[in-house]
Amino acid sequence: MQSEKYPLLFSPLDLGFTTLKNRILMGSMHTGLEEAENGFERLAAYFVERVRGGVGMIFTGGIPPNLEAGFGAKLSTHEEAEQHRIVTDAVHAAGPDVKICMQILHMGPLALQENCVAPSAIKSRVGKYKPIGLDEEGIEKQINDHVHCAALAVEAGYDGVEIPASGGYLLSTFLVEKTNRRTDRWGGTFENRMRFPIEVVRRTRAVIGPHKILTVRIPAMDMLEDGMTHDEVITLAKALEDAGVNIISTHFCWHESLIPTIATMVPRAAFTSVTGKLRKVLRVPLITSNRINMPSVAEAVLARGDADIVSMARPMLADPEFALKAREGREDEINTCIACNQACLDHTFGGKDVSCLVNPRACHETKLNYLPARAAKRVAVIGAGPAGLAYATVAARRGHAVTLFDSASEIGGQFNLAKRIPGKEEFHETLRYYRRMIEVNGVRLRLNTTVDASMVDRGSFDEVVVATGIIPRRPLIDGIDHPLVISYLDVLMGQRVVGERVAIIGAGGIGFDVAEFISHEGTSSSTDIDEFAREWGIDFLNHPRGGVCGVTPVARESSRTIFLMQRKTDPVGRGLGRTTGWTHRITLNRRGIQMFNGVEYLKIDERGLLTRINGEERLFEVDNVIVCAGQLSNRSLYDELTAEGLNATLVGGAFEASELDAKRAIQQASELAAVI
Repeated sequence: MQSEKYPLLFSPLDLGFTTLKNRILMGSMHTGLEEAENGFERLAAYFVERVRGGVGMIFTGGIPPNLEAGFGAKLSTHEEAEQHRIVTDAVHAAGPDVKICMQILHMGPLALQENCVAPSAIKSRVGKYKPIGLDEEGIEKQINDHVHCAALAVEAGYDGVEIPASGGYLLSTFLVEKTNRRTDRWGGTFENRMRFPIEVVRRTRAVIGPHKILTVRIPAMDMLEDGMTHDEVITLAKALEDAGVNIISTHFCWHESLIPTIATMVPRAAFTSVTGKLRKVLRVPLITSNRINMPSVAEAVLARGDADIVSMARPMLADPEFALKAREGREDEINTCIACNQACLDHTFGGKDVSCLVNPRACHETKLNYLPARAAKRVAVIGAGPAGLAYATVAARRGHAVTLFDSASEIGGQFNLAKRIPGKEEFHETLRYYRRMIEVNGVRLRLNTTVDASMVDRGSFDEVVVATGIIPRRPLIDGIDHPLVISYLDVLMGQRVVGERVAIIGAGGIGFDVAEFISHEGTSSSTDIDEFAREWGIDFLNHPRGGVCGVTPVARESSRTIFLMQRKTDPVGRGLGRTTGWTHRITLNRRGIQMFNGVEYLKIDERGLLTRINGEERLFEVDNVIVCAGQLSNRSLYDELTAEGLNATLVGGAFEASELDAKRAIQQASELAAVI
C-alpha cells in the first residue's frame, strides 16, 4: 500500500525476478546476538518486530565466511545454516513479502585475531594485529569461502546476500594502493586491484543462481587521502553490474578515516548526493544511507533522484514501527534515532549486546516487553527528565493511571541541556516523541509543580516514582564560591554571561559539551551540509581522490580562549564514546581549545584559577571558571517521603549519579515500568 505523503518511499521496486514492496531497507548492523546464547531465537524476534513494522527488506549483521574473517558466528557448515533457518523461517512467516539477505562480512585486517589476512601485510590504523599477506593459494581460499558461505545462506532460506567491499574490510583493502602493494595480477593497476571483489561477485552469482538478490556495498567516497577516485568508483560499479549484481549499496568512509559519517554532528542525508551522482551512470538500483532518520528525509532523498532504496539501520533500532507509522501518517509518534551511538555502535565495538538509548527493547525483544498490567494502579512520577519520561509513558502504555510532575515549565530535564549543544539538535526529536507519547498514552502532565510528601500520600497514589535527577557537584576548592565561578547549568541555560577567557573544570561529556557550546560560532554544521564539508575537508562537488585529497578543513577558531582540564592523568576525552569521542576531540583541538590533564586545583580568586600541573604551579588568568565536576543524586524528595513512612522508587540520576547517562536512566526506568 502506498502512502499519500510518501509515495516514493512506499512504491514497489521491480528487480525483474522479484519485487521489493517498498524502498525501506533495514540496513546491516551487527547486534552481538549472533554469538549469544539462544541468539538466533532472539535475532528472529528482533527482525520479526521490524517486519511487522513495515520494512521492505532486511540485511542481517555481518556473518564471517571463515574463522579468519572475524568474530564467532561464521557460516561455513550445514549445521550453522540450520541455525540461520530459525531467523529466515520467522521472517518469512511474519512477512512473506519481505526480503531478508545475509551480509557476508570478511573483516580482513580489522578482524580481532592474529591470523587476520589482507592483500598485503599492512596494519590498519584501527586494527589490532598486522595481517598476514595472502599468497595465491590464500586468495583462492578466501574467494571460495565467500562463495561457499553464499551457497549456505541460500540453503538457510535467505533471499540473497550482501557483500561489503568497503569500510576497510577485506575486499576494500584490495581496491586502494595504500593497502594493496602487490605486484601480481591482484595488484598494481586499478583493473588488477578490483579483480578480487569482482571475482568474488562473479563466482557468487554463479552459485546462488539468477533468482537470488546479490548486493555489493562499495566505497562511493572512502574519505581517504589515498583512496579511490570518482572514476575508479564508476569503473568498479560498472564492473560489478557486468559481474551480476542486482543492487549496489553505497558506503562512505573507512573505519580509519578521520571524517565523521554516523555521529549526530553529521547533517541528515549528508552523503546521498554522492550516491545520486553515481546513480546517473548505472543501470542497477542504488542504496544510499547515513543519517537518514525520518520519513520526510528519506522521501526527499528519493525525490532528488539520489537513490532507489534508502537504508536505515539505527533508526530501526530506535523504532521497529518506523515504516508503519510513516505509512499511516503517524510521523510524530516515531522514536527517532539521534545518532548518539552509545548503545549501538559503541556496544558493538566494545563487545556488548547492541541496544538503543531511546529504545532499550531493541535486541531485547524476548526479555523486555510492555504487556498490559494485571491491575491498573495510580502512579505518581516526579521528574520529567529522561528517566521520568520513560517510566511514565511505559507505565501508562500498560494501562496504569500515571501523573507526571515537574517543577519546570517543560518536559525534558537534562535533555533540555543536550538539545542546546551545537551538533545535538536531534534531542528535539526525542522530546517531540515523548510529548506525543504523553498524549497517546493518557499521562496526566503537571508542569510548574513542586511536589512534597503531602501531594503523594497513600490516599492519592498506589506507587510513587522519584525521578528528580541530579544536582551539579561543587568540588572542594578554595574560592569555589567566588563570583567568577559558574555552574554548567547556568551556562547552558543562558543565565550567566561568559567571559572571553574561560577555564572549564572537568573534561567528561559535560565538559566537552560546554566547551563546544561556548566555542561555537555561526551555523551548526549538523544542520548545514556545506558548513559540515568545509569543517571536515570534504569536496562533494568535485570528488577528488577519496573525496578529501587536497582539501583542507576550515575550522572556525573560537574567539574565546578556553582551557579544558581534568584531575585524571588519562588523556583528555578518553572516556567519551568509542565511535564519536574522537570527533569531539578533533573539533575542539581545531578551535584552539587547550586541554590539560593531571591538574590539581589550588585556589580561585580575582586573578583566576591557580593550579598545580606536573608539580609546578600555574595561574590561569581567566574571566570565568565553569564547573563541570560531576553530579550528585537529587534525593531530597525521596528522603522526605521515606521520613514520612511512604514507599518510593528511585530511578535515573536520583538513583545513581555519575556522568549524565540517559542510556542507563531510560533503560532502568523502562525495565521497572514494565513489571509494575
